[in-house]
Amino acid sequence: MQNFFSTVIAAALLSGCQGLRPGSDAGAVTGPAASAIAGDMVSRLAEQIGPATAMTTIRMDKDTSEFAIALEAALKGWGYTVVTDKKLVRGIKPVELAYAAESLDGQILARLSTPSIALGRAYRPTGAGAMPASPLSILQRN
Repeated sequence: MQNFFSTVIAAALLSGCQGLRPGSDAGAVTGPAASAIAGDMVSRLAEQIGPATAMTTIRMDKDTSEFAIALEAALKGWGYTVVTDKKLVRGIKPVELAYAAESLDGQILARLSTPSIALGRAYRPTGAGAMPASPLSILQRN
């Protein structure tokens, strides 16, 4: 089953995460699972794009799902400035972030995508949150 989800994640990443709709089915991820998945995915994103600096601003679409709220909180916890509207901070070009969290066969497929990188991982919900159910898939774009 783990190989199946690894294949699904790889296919999703390779099929063009640029087509992610922000928050795609993010309402399916709630409570502790939303926080656990957002925390893990943001830590993996930080490994790839580098630590937050005064010039690092992440822009994501405004979304009221629990996953989007947890994602924004995790980004801020890592020191990133997060904007959820089209307003630009003078002199700073924000990193556009698309995200999705979708339920599939009792697991949750989470994806984050920026213009330079796409991450994906399957999670298994638990009573206390969620645990990774697949390796992290990383697609780097030039």
